[in-house]
Amino acid sequence: MTKLAFLDQELQALREQGQFIDIRTIESAMGAWIQVDGKRVLNLCANNYLGFANHPLLKAAAANAISEYGVGPAAVRSIAGTQKLHLELEEKLAQFKRVEAAISFQSGFVTNQAVIPTLSGAGDILFSDELNHASIIDGSRLSKAKTVRYKHNDPADLALQIQNEKEVRRRFIITDGVFSMDGDVAPLQEIFEIAEKYEAITIVDDAHGEGVLGEAGRGVADHFGLHGKIDIEIGTMSKAFGVVGGYASGAKKIIDYLRQRARPFLFSSAVTPADVAACIAALDILLASGELVEKLWANTKYFKEKMRELGFDLGQSTTPIVPVMIGDTAKAHALSKQLFEHGLFAMAITFPTVPRGKERLRVMMSATHAVEDLNFAISAFEKAGRELEVIA
Repeated sequence: MTKLAFLDQELQALREQGQFIDIRTIESAMGAWIQVDGKRVLNLCANNYLGFANHPLLKAAAANAISEYGVGPAAVRSIAGTQKLHLELEEKLAQFKRVEAAISFQSGFVTNQAVIPTLSGAGDILFSDELNHASIIDGSRLSKAKTVRYKHNDPADLALQIQNEKEVRRRFIITDGVFSMDGDVAPLQEIFEIAEKYEAITIVDDAHGEGVLGEAGRGVADHFGLHGKIDIEIGTMSKAFGVVGGYASGAKKIIDYLRQRARPFLFSSAVTPADVAACIAALDILLASGELVEKLWANTKYFKEKMRELGFDLGQSTTPIVPVMIGDTAKAHALSKQLFEHGLFAMAITFPTVPRGKERLRVMMSATHAVEDLNFAISAFEKAGRELEVIA
């Protein structure tokens, strides 16, 4: 069809620029080793930090929920879609995050689209870290508030930007807790102090911090001793928790207002009983023990030390997100392909996801990895790195 001819040009341009994504197919349950495009490979791609995606207790909880509640609520939360399980999940999330209340949504991405435009509007200013996740950017675009970006993880620039904006009804400071491409952590203590000084409402998206940072994975606010002090903590249930869904937590009055006005809560069907029950099971495990979080960090420390010894540049990461910096699109893709041939699944991350010159492989640590798995990965990186002259 001629009216869609522009798409042929766009797709061809993506291929010529090396930006066309060849999406691989997973043919097994998520774990340390998985089946990808017919090949058994060590998995260093998934956000399955704690191994919950195929955990027996979560699977049992999901199966039991289907037996008792069926496969779906068939309604939005505000009409007939709020089941007992949803309330139990929200109560346990609030307990886990050590705040007054929580509300759950269909995904972490949707949660930002629910929270930001519901709480902010015309006359408000959103002060947003320049490397914030796309869901924060899109949530901000849905708001009628003005967005002002500040330099990445730079409290001084944040304060300067706030000082420069004189005409404002309400101020919001929005940041990722852990930045997904670089694995660095927001300077939350300094951000909190600035927010207190200028009476700004703080929103932290902790998608990669929950289950990873803080006591038994309670997240970045707990990591800095700020639980209950950050106004709104946003999270996802699809990474460390291994399932699907999102949530916002904080003061009860904030959560009550979101139940009344957040559009995804009012106009999109509720998350399925199986998913909710599995999320509850994950929370129960973490409320009882931080053992899996400790294993995750032990694996992270070991892998990073060995990779740096080989000469790989791991950027500024201080978390289980390990960016293997390459700095070239073709080499990044070539390294990913070579590693796959050696039995290792690690995808290249290139422009526009990261800036040109910052191309990398993003490697994700998991508590499911044994030391033998990590040694296998390190050996594969060394062999492929030398073949492609990425390391000496």
